[in-house]
Amino acid sequence: MLLILNLIKNIKSMLSIRPAIENDVPFITEVYNDAILNTLATFDTEIKTVEDRLQWLKKHDEKHPVLIAEKEGKQLGWASLTMWSDRCAYEGTAEVSVYVHKDFRGKGVGKKLLELLIAEGQAVGLHYLLSRISKGNEASIYIHELLGFSHIGVMHEVGFKFGKYIDVHMMERVLGSMSAENNNGV
Repeated sequence: MLLILNLIKNIKSMLSIRPAIENDVPFITEVYNDAILNTLATFDTEIKTVEDRLQWLKKHDEKHPVLIAEKEGKQLGWASLTMWSDRCAYEGTAEVSVYVHKDFRGKGVGKKLLELLIAEGQAVGLHYLLSRISKGNEASIYIHELLGFSHIGVMHEVGFKFGKYIDVHMMERVLGSMSAENNNGV
């Protein structure tokens, strides 16, 4: 057990997180496709191409970053803030996504990525972060709770994957960065 705790500590201490670049797209695609094929982390059911993920990356901007976690130059996971809606009133809202390579799950990578997403959201003036987590992903729910997200409800049987209907937990964190004056009177 001590060996495992030291390994986790070492991974956390050597972990670096940086903005994603185009060269990261094959890794992002690999991790996302694994989630599509083997997990309930996404309700996408068709694998994505590198070109598709490149177009996805290009839609992100300074207010909606994509981050890469790496250790000693090896990519471990990625995370993003994505525009919730193109309607102006939702300008201060973003959806959180965190994906960790299967070999590095449970080692603190996802938590660190989520911590940085929260900090980035605050830094760029976002007001509200939303996360949708499928039933059964207790580790993700726990990390979100640990980092100040609150449960706002469950969408029952909203998704269908792997031959069954799946519930989705909705969680939020109000950052409070955006003032009413900056919200065009809305």
